[in-house]
Amino acid sequence: MKIFAVDTSARSASVAIVEEGAIKGEYFINTMLTHSETLMPMTELLFKSTKCELKDIDVFAVNDGPGSFTGLRIGIAAVKGMAYAVGKPCVGISALESMAYNFSDTDSIICAVMDARCSQVYNALFEVENNNVSRLCQDRALSISELTEELLKLNRKVMLVGDGAQLCYSAMKDTLENVSLAPQNLRFQRASSTALVAIKAVNDGKTVSASSLMPKYLRLPQAQRELLAKQNKEKINN
Repeated sequence: MKIFAVDTSARSASVAIVEEGAIKGEYFINTMLTHSETLMPMTELLFKSTKCELKDIDVFAVNDGPGSFTGLRIGIAAVKGMAYAVGKPCVGISALESMAYNFSDTDSIICAVMDARCSQVYNALFEVENNNVSRLCQDRALSISELTEELLKLNRKVMLVGDGAQLCYSAMKDTLENVSLAPQNLRFQRASSTALVAIKAVNDGKTVSASSLMPKYLRLPQAQRELLAKQNKEKINN
């Protein structure tokens, strides 16, 4: 099985082709450029350098949330278009879960955190043991203080990963002795890890059609939140 995977859920972006669990090629970039500028050039280079064609791909995978609203839409739209063109299935993967697979050869608790702004992080906890990744909670949005209180109850070492890792570590390091910061080369989402999660999803029969693939937001976009707040304020005043 050959999988093409995409991640555009945060500032970094990456694409990868994984065949039978082996990484055939991967491009990763973490710059100030927008995903609309980098995604398709990386994709073109990846297919060219791996001598692969779109029709050779069996499954198209993409991190479908949580994350940047614009970033998610760009990655998902690209995958939907490519999958639809060749009539192949898709699979949406949690960006938080894909980060846990960066550490599949370790024995640890992985605390995946993405900066959700508004004093919150997107988070999920995973246990990695004997090359198996087990989810300990569902993807969620919560405050750093709430997450700190939860991690205080754990008696094992916890590794912080994601673009919110440094933010959380700075807030937690004086309170939690069991928390460490993941190294830079493994801290962020990688499309190759997205593909590895996708293998399990495919085996579990969780593929969808290109038309059914949609982003999974943990909260409403800021514009909608502001509109609802304004509407609620007007109701109160009236």
